[in-house]
Amino acid sequence: MIPWCRARIPLLYDHIQSHYWGVGFLKYFQVKQLPNFLLATPVLSLAICSIVYYVKLSPKVFFSLGLGAFPANKELFAYIIPPGTTGEPETPGSLEDETSSTLQDAQSLRQRKRFTKGWSTVRNVSLQSGNVSSEGRACLPVLVIPFILHTGFMAATAFLVMHVQVATRFLSASPLLYWFASHVMMTPSIAKRWGYFIWVYCASYILIGSLLFSNFYPFT
Repeated sequence: MIPWCRARIPLLYDHIQSHYWGVGFLKYFQVKQLPNFLLATPVLSLAICSIVYYVKLSPKVFFSLGLGAFPANKELFAYIIPPGTTGEPETPGSLEDETSSTLQDAQSLRQRKRFTKGWSTVRNVSLQSGNVSSEGRACLPVLVIPFILHTGFMAATAFLVMHVQVATRFLSASPLLYWFASHVMMTPSIAKRWGYFIWVYCASYILIGSLLFSNFYPFT
């Protein structure tokens, strides 16, 4: 019987990766693979720094998976279920009921506008200046939690399981890296050193990487 058929969960692709490509937990930790680890060091370092930076914005919110932000900022999220809304179909009522419903709709609209303003602040904020409104500061940690978890999972998988040199293109799917890189390049105190390094690395990745990868060298 073919080996992968005897597995508890018979997965052909998993068997091919493990048997022919050497993909598996810590299988790539070999001395001869040290150059590939060095090749992946810049993007893995950028991923780790971006995760640490955004977690430090509000550790309590992150470690509570965003639930810790709701009690203090209910008004920012109240538009999802406006007060007095039960989800039941409306029935015709008196003029007072219609007036009460109109007032609730107006209140819900004001709450929606308040939340939208906070969201716009987050989108357009200049992080290096720290000029963020209280609503923006409340929204930002909650909004980036999925991206932090996504980037952390991808970085851990690339470092511990995959061929580590693939991390350069694997992690390029994470927007967290680009946000943090732009923050570094726009912050005067650190832009001269690390901003220049990011520019050089990106240019090298595009120019040199294209030549090496098309000639089957492990620069991906």
